[in-house]
Amino acid sequence: MLWSDPKNEPPKDMRDAQAMLRRLLVVLALAMVVGVYVLGIAPF
Repeated sequence: MLWSDPKNEPPKDMRDAQAMLRRLLVVLALAMVVGVYVLGIAPF
């Protein structure tokens, strides 16, 4: 790869959207764990 080759990165708005989606998925997963725990379905 040459130093003059363009970087293989998505545009900034796409990177921002991916980061937001990643945060949303983490929050959703935590909310599901808390919800299952509150409902008493989980064995822990």
